[in-house]
Amino acid sequence: MDTRLTEGRLDRVGVQTMKAYAALRGLILDGQFPPGARLSEMAMVRRLGVSRTPARMAMVRLKEEGLVEPASSGGFSVRGFTELEVLAAIEIRATLEGLAARLAAERRLTSTQLEPLRQSIASISDLIAQPPGKDAAKLYAAMNDRFHALLLNLADCEPLSRQLERASALPFAAPSALIPARARVSDLHAMLIVAHDQHQSVYEAVERHEGTRAESLMREHTRLASRNLARVLSNPEALALVPGWPLIRVPERAA
Repeated sequence: MDTRLTEGRLDRVGVQTMKAYAALRGLILDGQFPPGARLSEMAMVRRLGVSRTPARMAMVRLKEEGLVEPASSGGFSVRGFTELEVLAAIEIRATLEGLAARLAAERRLTSTQLEPLRQSIASISDLIAQPPGKDAAKLYAAMNDRFHALLLNLADCEPLSRQLERASALPFAAPSALIPARARVSDLHAMLIVAHDQHQSVYEAVERHEGTRAESLMREHTRLASRNLARVLSNPEALALVPGWPLIRVPERAA
């Protein structure tokens, strides 16, 4: 068999799988397939415009992310999440990010290695010093994501990076996922001040090689995402700003 033909076919399958995965994930997060909806292989072939193997592999990947689960009748079904499950997903990320902070602190990094993280904090400080504008939550979310990513890079632990990627795959559990929604039910500027004070405290602990303190501070910082969650879920306008909100089973929709 011509290996070039085999490699070419595998490449095409890979491209089609990524296409199917991105399309199906988007449909699920937009609520086109609500919790409990069954996803059969043939139906996905027709809906996504790909062959059976990419359709199946896309659903398997979504299963690994936790967005779908095996259905008793075959295929997969879309998962729904209770408030407690959302909180648990955030807590898992908090534990992992706390570990990242501790590992970064224990590496005894130099000032040069820490400079990108310090600059990240300075940028957030500049944003908070300005009167809050209409895009403040969006701008802060991007900067906050960068802070979290830089800290993980400083931990320099590939297994931890993989686990955090998986934990953040649930859209509402990602570092900045709930910021716009929380801004609808609480004072945005006050929220940012508290969160950024924690950024600075984590940085100082890492800089001073205080692993246990860095871990504890980072866990508390990540748990900020769950503050006011009940108010977010009970406010339709705020809820609609949560990534993947159609998957969350709030009381009004549970019935």
